[in-house]
Amino acid sequence: MDTLLHPSIGPESYQEPRWARWLFAGRTAAWIWLVVRLYMAYIWIPAGWEKITSGEWLGGDGSAMKGLLDKAIADPGTPSWYANFLKSVVEPNATIFSDLVALGEFAVGLGLLVGLLTGIAAFFGVFMNANYVLAGVLSSNPVLIVLGALVMLAWRNAGWIGLDRFFIPWVHRTFYAGKSPDPTAAASASPGG
Repeated sequence: MDTLLHPSIGPESYQEPRWARWLFAGRTAAWIWLVVRLYMAYIWIPAGWEKITSGEWLGGDGSAMKGLLDKAIADPGTPSWYANFLKSVVEPNATIFSDLVALGEFAVGLGLLVGLLTGIAAFFGVFMNANYVLAGVLSSNPVLIVLGALVMLAWRNAGWIGLDRFFIPWVHRTFYAGKSPDPTAAASASPGG
């Protein structure tokens, strides 16, 4: 029973299958993620740019957002908890949320295009797509959710052909240099351990 409660190895000791290591951390697989990133950027950037330049979303009165909100709230397919959230939080602040949507779509697309903070850009893309799906806007959102989730898993190499190739190593050198990734190794190296 003790081995069930206290296994001899923890999750940090598990080995990844070779295919997963190659796909989500290999340099050669970065070319696959480049194609995925460019496709996603091709969707996000024009959508965000249209909202930024239309005058209805960024700096607008929120009427474009309110139109979508009214449809989502009235739709019987929208989960009740989400409809309540839209009605009580988003609708009263439609101007702010419409600015966030316009800038967020463009920022996600730009991050994916140049490969900077790729995993974070993919996360926020998935977050926005999930909200669109919950609001009843299907379009290409399910495909972008799946692709974004895969790019998040491949955060180590998805931006390798991009600015993350320089940014991620800089972050590791600046903030993690000389720090032990394994807390048990640090404890055993201490004088009292």
